[in-house]
Amino acid sequence: MSQINEILDNIKLPQIMKVKQVFDDTKIDDVPEYLNQKLIEKQIKDKIKPGMKIAITGGSRGISHYQALMKTVVDFVYKCGATPFVVPAMGSHGGGTDEGQANMLKKLGITKETVGCDIISSMEVVEVGRTSKDLPVYIDKNATEADGIILLNRIKLHTSFRGKYESGLIKMMAIGLAKRKGADMTHSLRYENMAENLVEVGTIALQNLNIICGVASIENGYNEVADVFVLKKDEILEEEPKILEKSKKLMSRIYLDDIDVLIVNEIGKNISGTGVDTNIVGRFHTKAASGGPNTIKLGFLDISEKSGGNGNGMGLADFVSKKFYDKIDFPSTYINAITSTEPNSVKLPLVLDNDKYVFKGCVKLCGTRDLDKLKLVVINNTKELDEVYMSKAAFENVVDEEKVEVVSELFDIPFDEEDNLKLF
Repeated sequence: MSQINEILDNIKLPQIMKVKQVFDDTKIDDVPEYLNQKLIEKQIKDKIKPGMKIAITGGSRGISHYQALMKTVVDFVYKCGATPFVVPAMGSHGGGTDEGQANMLKKLGITKETVGCDIISSMEVVEVGRTSKDLPVYIDKNATEADGIILLNRIKLHTSFRGKYESGLIKMMAIGLAKRKGADMTHSLRYENMAENLVEVGTIALQNLNIICGVASIENGYNEVADVFVLKKDEILEEEPKILEKSKKLMSRIYLDDIDVLIVNEIGKNISGTGVDTNIVGRFHTKAASGGPNTIKLGFLDISEKSGGNGNGMGLADFVSKKFYDKIDFPSTYINAITSTEPNSVKLPLVLDNDKYVFKGCVKLCGTRDLDKLKLVVINNTKELDEVYMSKAAFENVVDEEKVEVVSELFDIPFDEEDNLKLF
């Protein structure tokens, strides 16, 4: 790489400053008590009889207060005299294996010890129906054999398609509970048809499964629980789109419409299905979604520990660091892409020796030669956007000045002795 490094060595980087971004801070102070009250108000106890076995879905996202939400539902089921168990409901994630999916939940704090019930992980599915296009609808075998299922998930804007239903309870049935085999079927018509296919698959699953209720959270721009909804089976189809709209209004963002260089310190499946929230970085791996800032050059520096080497989303970047590359678990990453039918999310970007060279590569190719005019933004990940770093030019171009505040002087971008970033 010496020849490449030599080309980049003379590239100068702009100074940066820490800025605070302000978002809607609506939140629930006592999440367990709030959810428990909702379960009581919706008379969910009437649907859970003593002796029943109840499956609760456990997804692969880093949901705010995930452990507290799960344990509250588990405890509620026990109080009804029934026996709860958690079923990993994450499609092909965790390498598409029993052990990998249980380990994914463990990294997110969902274990028998923390939530108080068994985690039953299996990739075995059964067919519960067929769509109008003759696609089989598969559901986790253990969930179908339970006396009832409680869907638990966060509702938010999806990173790969747009529709009436995106990430939420319908998706939890159509892809999460469908395991790798069913997720493969739901994705098989590609993201351009995902909105339609998701609804049909999810509706068939809803009709053929004993769904006790759905528990759905939405989050504010600080990754705190803004609200929790308990929906009876016959309310899910009608109410979920309304909750999605509420979620969209709470979303965080980078307050710039145009970014010359965006550096993301870490990506991962615990952060977003595509490693980064595509809506935040303004890069998409499908034609079924769009939005966010116009980002000229994008660099990724690391894969989060909780992602387990899954580098899904790396295909959005122009450059990644060598340490990023060394952490990639290619089988796990590729299974994700093959299941979703979209290899663009895992195409390998240019790999450079260290973080500093990723910065320099992005700066060299962004098309802005004057450092004083270069709009550079550095973030830890797409979930943590309340404190970010901007160059002077970036700050001068924010679209809502009242929501962005400078909290430090300008300073040189700090790197350690191996030229890796020292900001986070």
